Amino acid sequence: MQTLSTDYKTLYEESQVLHEDLQLKYELLHTELQQLKRLIYGARHERFIPESNNPSQLNLAIQADAVAASKLSSAKKIEYIRTTTTVTEINKNHPGRLKLPSHLERRDTIIEPPGGSEGLKWIDDEITEELDYEPGKYIVNRYIRRKYIDVHEKIFIAPMIDRTLPKAIAGPGLLTQIVIDKYVDHLPLYRQQQRFARENINIPYSTITDWVTNTCKLIEPLYMALHGEVIRSNYLHADESPIKVLDRDKKGQTHRGYFWVYHNSIERMVLFEYQQGRGREAPVAMLKDFAGHLQTDGYSVYDIFNEREGITHFYCMAHARRMFFEAQQNDKARAEYALRQFGLLYDIERKAKQGSFTPEQVLELRQSEALVILKEFEQWMIEQYKQTLPKSPIGKALGYSIQRWKQLMIYTSDSKLNIDNNPVENCIRGVAIGRKNWLFAGSHEAAKRSAMLYSLMGTCKLNGINPFIWLRDILQRIGNHHVNKIQELLPQNWELKA
Repeated sequence: MQTLSTDYKTLYEESQVLHEDLQLKYELLHTELQQLKRLIYGARHERFIPESNNPSQLNLAIQADAVAASKLSSAKKIEYIRTTTTVTEINKNHPGRLKLPSHLERRDTIIEPPGGSEGLKWIDDEITEELDYEPGKYIVNRYIRRKYIDVHEKIFIAPMIDRTLPKAIAGPGLLTQIVIDKYVDHLPLYRQQQRFARENINIPYSTITDWVTNTCKLIEPLYMALHGEVIRSNYLHADESPIKVLDRDKKGQTHRGYFWVYHNSIERMVLFEYQQGRGREAPVAMLKDFAGHLQTDGYSVYDIFNEREGITHFYCMAHARRMFFEAQQNDKARAEYALRQFGLLYDIERKAKQGSFTPEQVLELRQSEALVILKEFEQWMIEQYKQTLPKSPIGKALGYSIQRWKQLMIYTSDSKLNIDNNPVENCIRGVAIGRKNWLFAGSHEAAKRSAMLYSLMGTCKLNGINPFIWLRDILQRIGNHHVNKIQELLPQNWELKA
């Protein structure tokens, strides 16, 4: 009987272990399902509205109807004026009609009162402006070189002026627009070819790709100069993004390559580099001469820089926060408490930004307010981790942050550092949109050219420069520009000549 009782006890204990294991697997699968449904059907933002104004409380229930009512009451003041036929809504906060830029061409249409203006004295005009559009026009530049003959019947002809691509029919404006359409506005080349065809301009697809290739060869010295400027920075954000590439060695399949992106958020520069893999070889080679602060998202290949002399490697607070945001379905109370703490840290950054604090004031604010929150938050996470399953979503979120907390706190030691890696992620957004349109790069070389153009176009955007004006000017000047002064043509240094 004793043996039988022991066997039942053993079976019971084993079943309990199996039950806990299955429960954990269920929670993990349920969490993954919720995340997939949010990616497919839900909003992509990670906005969190706490249910309590007291960050020390884990949870405080507030009726949804009351929250909705309070939002409605504070949204805007609306008055209704009843007329004999309709009810007119008047919005007191309406800013008025949008003012159109003064540099736009105005085409006036004079409208006289019915019956004419004879015998009337003009006092004023009532002007209504309407924004309209006419499709862009293609033009043909004709270079007419005069021929002469002297008395000895010797022929003289004017030499041809320097052209962007001497053997191509495309001028600098057209080459620029093709690049802008694809790498800024995400319009694939085959769609641009269709647009040419609508104007009875039939250009083979291969010709357009050759134009882009030769344009890249022309501005390659600029890309190399930008590479040098970025590596000489003392603070960089780093991230990577996948790109599909056609590969001759993989028939019927695409190769998964990567854009490695390095962003200087202080001097407003961004550098894309294409590599066929996602191993540490790419950042190690790129950053072999770099010294300063390096901010990443916690991807393990960057861990090698933790031991690199001259580099202070630290992490992104937004990635730590994201794991708690995704753990809400698993442990609502703990996840929301953590999100409130992250909210307090971001409130401090917002306070400094909106108040236009000096670097000294930013550092003092972080040291006096943010450090207190960070230290208390760390202790809370350590205590909570002991009470959670390590493989559960909330356990993974706690473990991720605890392991990296010292490097997550480094941003408080220097006012120039960002709390997160969002600046470089913002630079990659254009690539993500482009991938949905042009789907893949035609070859590894084409992917390298794309990296070049994304770098230069992205740096234009960071500096508030119209990329069309910049690139058209560069294409007209770079052929005669001294190679030792090529940095002068980089977007952050460029000046448009009259």
